[in-house]
This record gives sequence, structure tokens and C-alpha cells, in this order.
Amino acid sequence: MKFSRLSWRAGALGALGTLLTFGVMSTGQAEDPPTKTTLELEASQGDEDGAISAPTAAQKRAGAAAFIEVARVLKSPRCMNCHPVGDAPLQTDESRPHAMNITRASVEAGLDCTTCHQEKNSDVLGVTGGPPGAPHWGLPPKETPMVFQGMSASALCKQLKDPAQNGEKTLAQLMEHVAKDPLVLWGWSPGAGRTKPPLTHEAFAAQFKIWVDSQGACP
Repeated sequence: MKFSRLSWRAGALGALGTLLTFGVMSTGQAEDPPTKTTLELEASQGDEDGAISAPTAAQKRAGAAAFIEVARVLKSPRCMNCHPVGDAPLQTDESRPHAMNITRASVEAGLDCTTCHQEKNSDVLGVTGGPPGAPHWGLPPKETPMVFQGMSASALCKQLKDPAQNGEKTLAQLMEHVAKDPLVLWGWSPGAGRTKPPLTHEAFAAQFKIWVDSQGACP
């Protein structure tokens, strides 16, 4: 059986076209990477960002127990005196209202706390019985007063971890605050005639860390 030259060429070109088409399709399928869904991309991004896993039941129990110890410190005079109910700071181990009728209104009128409270205790500066002192001495803002006075440990826990009440701080930022802020550290170096909190600062920070690791479990 014989084919004409034209028929042979047409057949050859058709076969070549089929091979080229198959090759392009095969190459495309082999080289195209698999696509991820939006959820898969978000999940992988979360892993890269170091997403925090939920605390275990044991961590929650430990965190709630730790906060009982944290609350003992926060409700001691060295902390509570600057976290009172109302606008007047408290003084002494008896937590009396500040002398000279000092309130937040005094600061608003231009009498800043640092007028009398220097960056160090007065006895360190040679003034026996004078005002205590530490950097940025003062009450919390009126908008977020962070009241410790009269609060139960449970209510204090809920308030402390609430960004709307704590100045938009995360638990990690709260940890940084209690561990390093000079005004917090002053509580353990309050000067003559003032008691220290019921835990050492090291023990307090350790209990606070257990609470933070529980993601703020409350008693």
C-alpha cells in the first residue's frame, strides 16, 4: 500500500504536534507547585509566628494557685497604697489617706508627685523620715486606675489581665513590668520604717511567671 508524499507529510506533522502538545502538558503538570488554601497559609504563618498552645489543666491549676501568692503582694501596703479606691494615694503600713489632701486633682492642678518624691528614698539622700522615692513616682492613670484595695484575688486577677483595664498590656508586658520596673522594685527597698511585701521579689516574679504561663488562670 502506497501513500502520497503529501499524505505522509500531513501524518508526520500531526504526530509531531501530538508529541509537542503532550510534552507541554506533562512539563506543566510536573513543574507547577501545589497551591495552598488560605487556611493552610494562615496556619503556616501562625506556626512561623510561634503561636502559643493552650495551657494544660495542670498549668491552669498551678497558675490559679500562683495568683493567690501574687495577690498577697499586690494587696500589701507597698503596692496597694498607689492602687487605692478613689483618687487619693495612701501612706504608711496602715494605708492612711495621703497627708495634705493629695489626690489626682493635685497633679492635674500642676503639683506633680515628683515635687516631693524624688528618684531615691529621702533617707538615702540624707533626709531621715522624708518621703519615699523611685523613678516616675505616681498613681496609675485615672482612666485605668488598676485598683488593688479591697479586691478579692479572683477579681484582681480578672482586672489585671483585662487590656481595657490594664492599659492595653499583654501578659508578657505585665511580666516585664513586675520584673524590671524601678517603681515596682522600690517595694522591696522602701526605706526605713516601711515593711516589705510578704514575698521576696524573686519569689513574687516566679509566681507571676507561673500565672503568665497559665495564660492568666484565675482562682
